[in-house]
Order: sequence, then C-alpha cells, then structure tokens
Amino acid sequence: MPWLLSCRTDLRLNQPRYATLPNIMKAKSKVIKKVTPADLDVDVRSDMEVLRVDEPPKRKAGVILSSVDELLDKLKNEARVL
Repeated sequence: MPWLLSCRTDLRLNQPRYATLPNIMKAKSKVIKKVTPADLDVDVRSDMEVLRVDEPPKRKAGVILSSVDELLDKLKNEARVL
C-alpha cells in the first residue's frame, strides 16, 4: 500500500526552531557577500511601458430606501433584475 507512506505527517511541521547560542555567535562572525545584478549577469530593467494612468470613474451616490416595497419596486422597474 504505497499510499500509506504519503499519509504520514511530520509532527515537527510549523514548530519554530530556536537558534542556540553557539550558532548565534558563529553567525555573527560570518561574512555576508554582497552581489549586484551585474555580477549575476541579470537584466533588471522592465519590459513594461506605462501608457497612461487614469482615475476610476466617479460613482453615483447611493439611495436610502425606506421600505422593502420601495426596494422591490426599484429592482423591478429601474434595474430590471426581478
């Protein structure tokens, strides 16, 4: 039954691993190598061109209705969804 092997779960999943003091001290002395995109031969310019930027159209103000009957009337006659 090979499907049983895939059903096992690692109980350590989502458990934080805390750094020990010796490992923290070792990390302090490590040299961090800085790499530029040119070192990696990577082109970072964008292929996208912004044609224009427009504001979205203004929305009409909402209407406060006083009753359900008035709502049903607007839905039937103005919106024509019922």
